Amino acid sequence: MKKLYQKYQEIISYLIVGVLTTIVSLATYFLCVHTFLDANQSLELQLANIISWICAVIFAYFTNRIFVFKSKSKHYTKEILSFFSSRILTLLLDMLNMFLFVTLLHQSDTLGKLVSQVIVTIGNYILSKLFVFKKS
Repeated sequence: MKKLYQKYQEIISYLIVGVLTTIVSLATYFLCVHTFLDANQSLELQLANIISWICAVIFAYFTNRIFVFKSKSKHYTKEILSFFSSRILTLLLDMLNMFLFVTLLHQSDTLGKLVSQVIVTIGNYILSKLFVFKKS
């Protein structure tokens, strides 16, 4: 069992951090749409999405750097810029998913957000592994 964990430690750690990041994102999103933004208004839906993205990305950068990829890079600025740039790509994907699910298909914003989070999490791992925290 220990060898299996060691072999897949990075992916297991990413899944744990991914779940925590998803919780941060969802909690922020639902706090926004249940307090001061209206998910039935397309612009406010996207604003809630962007606010939740900002909170999740800040949380994700530090947890991924420390616990998942164990980055020792001294090039913080380059790493942070790469991380945020890659996350902007998946934010656009998230916004597209929410637009399709909620605005065009008239599905629940909860369902749309949950489905989108799965797609975005996979994209984030691939981009982080290949471009942000790649081993030099």
